[in-house]
Amino acid sequence: MRTEVAIARVRAEIASLHAELVRNDLVVWTGGNVSGRVPGANLFVIKPSGVAYDDLAPENMIVCDLEGVVVAGTPGSEHAPSSDTAAHAYVYRHMPEVGGVVHTHSTYAVAWAARGEQIPCVITAMADQFGGPVPVGPFAIIGDDSIGRGIVQTLTGHRSTAVLMQNHGPFTIGPTAKDAVKSAVMLEDVARTVHLARQGGPLIPIPQDDIDRLYVRYHNVYGQDSELARASPAERGNN
Repeated sequence: MRTEVAIARVRAEIASLHAELVRNDLVVWTGGNVSGRVPGANLFVIKPSGVAYDDLAPENMIVCDLEGVVVAGTPGSEHAPSSDTAAHAYVYRHMPEVGGVVHTHSTYAVAWAARGEQIPCVITAMADQFGGPVPVGPFAIIGDDSIGRGIVQTLTGHRSTAVLMQNHGPFTIGPTAKDAVKSAVMLEDVARTVHLARQGGPLIPIPQDDIDRLYVRYHNVYGQDSELARASPAERGNN
């Protein structure tokens, strides 16, 4: 019963989060996808393949095991899952800390991927969110777990929660599906900004020590949930 409740919650969340991809102009037509791990179970939820975003709802979200196999008899199991399901499943199997995976075809991020070029860390928003450059993953064909292997290979041990799969596009990860969606939104924003900046002249790199400080501050002080955020300046020290 507890697993059924968890599945229902994740299905509702994943259906809702797909609207954020549309709202932030990260996808066109039926491309792109969001998935989320089901807490306490070796399962995740992902959208059906080729279904219009306006038609996505909790009842047609698909439940898969960590091999990417649709769980028979669950609501939505009559649909084929996203063509990226095997990639998502591979990430969940090999990165247990990941609770959400997102794939988009956002314009500027795809442009960097088409060049096979990492996005350099030259603005503080990148240092905050990604802790350095956004790396490029290897070219891989859709359909099996090759993309997933490339994601894991590239992001393991890397601060970045985003990877540009060469000639394809961005994938983002996070401890939750919402975090992964946030990374996808932030990725497109910095991809656009750095692209435009480079048109005007040479980029100015941020020193690594400053990138490190910005990253630590953003992830430990920024926002309302951190104890350091509520502390006095003296209590925060150098954080």
